[in-house]
Amino acid sequence: MKSFLATPAATLIAAALLWFATFYLEFGNFWLKITISSACLAALSLRLPGGGRSGLCLDLNAAVVGLLSAAVLYGVFRAGRTVSMRVFPFAGLQIENIYGKGEGTPLWLIFLVLLLVTGPCEEIYWRGYLQRTLAERFGGFAGWVLASGAYAGVHIWSFNFMLIGAAGVAGAFWGAIYWRTGRLAPVIVSHSLWSAVVFTLAPFN
Repeated sequence: MKSFLATPAATLIAAALLWFATFYLEFGNFWLKITISSACLAALSLRLPGGGRSGLCLDLNAAVVGLLSAAVLYGVFRAGRTVSMRVFPFAGLQIENIYGKGEGTPLWLIFLVLLLVTGPCEEIYWRGYLQRTLAERFGGFAGWVLASGAYAGVHIWSFNFMLIGAAGVAGAFWGAIYWRTGRLAPVIVSHSLWSAVVFTLAPFN
């Protein structure tokens, strides 16, 4: 039993339960719940063998790659929003529902939470622990596919097609950077900057 708790499968169950409480259950503030959930996953992964510790050193190269990739991903999502609004009649409402979560929370607080907590913590678990562990076991490509699929999959509790799709695209994008560079720092910068900008400074709604 103890050995199972230290496996990717066990951590994925924990992630699914945390995302269920965050996205499906209506109690509490959404931003507080996602902060706690992502921090719990990061803390869990850091306690496991080799989990999420490598490639954390932030240098100029990591900052540049992170910044540029965040800009590229923003452009991808901006174009994707335009296409989605024309193809899916429900896209506008679902995008509004995403931004409606945690309504009433100050934008400056959301910005800081995304930049300093949820972005780094999610990457420490999803790429630094899960993708790395799966890649070591099944190979780089399979690890990328499985981790990206799992990241999109836990968002199913939102029952929001646009959010699930967005998580799939973003997860695959950040996973590809991690697979290519073998470093977590640029992915953390990319995720943190992108999410902070998308939800506060330049939203898609």
